[in-house]
Amino acid sequence: MPDNIQLLSPRLANQIAAGEVVERPASVIKELLENSLDAGASRLEVDLDGGGVKRIMVRDNGKGIEKGDLHLALARHATSKIHALEDLEAVATLGFRGEALASISSVARLSLTSSRDETGKGWVVTAEGREMETQLAPAAHPRGTTVEVRDLFFNTPARRKFLRTEKTEFSRVDETIKRLALSRFDVSISLRHNGKGVHNLRGGTTRAEMERRVAQLCGPAFMQNALHIDMERSGLRLWGWVAEPAFSRSQADLQFFYVNGRAIRDRVVSHAVRRAFADVLYHGRHPAFVLYLELDPAAVDVNVHPTKHEVRFRDSRLVHDFLFGSLHRALADVRPGDRETQREEQGEDLVPQTSGIAAGEFAGQERMALAPASGTPSETGFAGYPQGGFGERRSPERIQQQMQGYGELHRPYDGGVREAPVPSAASWSQSMPAESASGTPPLGFAVAQLHGIYILSQNEHGMVVVDMHAAHERIVYEKMKAAHAAGGIQAQPLLVPVSLAVSEREADCFEEREEVFTALGFVLQRAGPETLMVRQVPIMLHGAPVEQLVRDVLADLLAEGSSDRIGNRINEVLSTMACHGSVRANRKLSIPEMNALLRDMERTERSGQCNHGRPTWTQVKLSDMDKWFMRGQ
Repeated sequence: MPDNIQLLSPRLANQIAAGEVVERPASVIKELLENSLDAGASRLEVDLDGGGVKRIMVRDNGKGIEKGDLHLALARHATSKIHALEDLEAVATLGFRGEALASISSVARLSLTSSRDETGKGWVVTAEGREMETQLAPAAHPRGTTVEVRDLFFNTPARRKFLRTEKTEFSRVDETIKRLALSRFDVSISLRHNGKGVHNLRGGTTRAEMERRVAQLCGPAFMQNALHIDMERSGLRLWGWVAEPAFSRSQADLQFFYVNGRAIRDRVVSHAVRRAFADVLYHGRHPAFVLYLELDPAAVDVNVHPTKHEVRFRDSRLVHDFLFGSLHRALADVRPGDRETQREEQGEDLVPQTSGIAAGEFAGQERMALAPASGTPSETGFAGYPQGGFGERRSPERIQQQMQGYGELHRPYDGGVREAPVPSAASWSQSMPAESASGTPPLGFAVAQLHGIYILSQNEHGMVVVDMHAAHERIVYEKMKAAHAAGGIQAQPLLVPVSLAVSEREADCFEEREEVFTALGFVLQRAGPETLMVRQVPIMLHGAPVEQLVRDVLADLLAEGSSDRIGNRINEVLSTMACHGSVRANRKLSIPEMNALLRDMERTERSGQCNHGRPTWTQVKLSDMDKWFMRGQ
């Protein structure tokens, strides 16, 4: 191999660049459509053959390209979107590198036809990936641009053999178009494959038109279970749709996140979303969302990766906290009955869930073990509640006192059924929330208990079935979290400090972020270049593997700049306490007790799921029951 340095030929340089930009037909589609949107197109037509390997045609009605610029359009690093460094620091367009068309033309046969003339007079430029010499000729074309790409990777067989089957490549193209269609609701998009129509999406700007497109691309079940959010703070705006936890997915295949209209994947975003759903998702499940973050273009760097799938926020901490806070609040604010109210306001029919528990996605879950009954409804109340029924709430001081004895997770919970009188009608009614227009609360009124596990209730829409243990578990858990937050983190010094051998980098990280540990009840001290001493830990984590926990937090701080491991561990302790302190299966409840539980659910945040992410209740429509028995048919 020669040692002398040589300039690469333009053809080879472009093919190397194509390795970064052009991976498969889907990446070609992405680059061409982004160019069309930057040109102001309001209508896009995509026509494919052979999954896009044989032919790709993209036509738009944008502003077109001048005749004198057509040959530059296929030149490398030639663009109309940036002219100075200041433009690069605040990019407002989807494409700007000037590599896409040059890279595509180096590995395919490309023709570009464009016109800026309303009379239909245009020009076509062609290139065939050999020496990339362009040829210009007149052509009839309406205002706009058409790009046709044939025989992708015809001159690089080593790249072509890595392409998958036609079906797989087309599914990648379909996903790319779906992501782009969700970023621009105002643009009409059509897709044809092998001469058959696949999509015909009409543009629109109203919320109803946007939701129609989301339902077309993400499925009607997503929209039936989606919450619309729109929050703004500190120059950041988050809006879009996030599905309720009951609509969780087995794969992360329904997650669309956009920053200033650009579809991105980002660790800061992923971490914030995971934290927001941490308390309400069943383990192994993934949330579904279509979300849009808008911020000053100067506050985000999109010039991080050739394909522009990744971005870098200038203040990632601010973005993370805003995303987490917005989603956390949106999920916490959901109460029973909100979904029905929203559908009625929008004039939609109530549609049974076609995902989550209704679709059998929790079928593998073990059935809750039955505990022996203790006492009679007239003698007992719910465990964890004071005398006087559900209407009364324990003070933060009282709960804090009770929590002092729960240091270790392995200790059994001895707070069994408490002796308490049945709530009186007066105390019961005081705990009632405001009724609906029909006089019935969202979860209705209890009518019976089934097998000592489920509460059957009647509301204005039909029948409600409540898992009483799961529901009570969430109520107790939320009360414990509130009391814990109100009382602060109680800490205790260790009789024998724990010595940790860490790297010098980890020790430096601790000194820089010591306030993170202090705020969570830990007191650490640097005892040497590679040694930390743990002198105090939270009472709630007494007996927990402190050394491993500190190491994990340091690893998170180094990798992501933040950590929620300690908070999660404390919540795990509270969750376990709530689980053991909640009413058990096979407990016979009186009607007032069941109604009191329903009213507490209507007031409690995240009451739709228990601490482990299982659903706590489901609605059975009266119209569905009529169909079961063929009433009115």
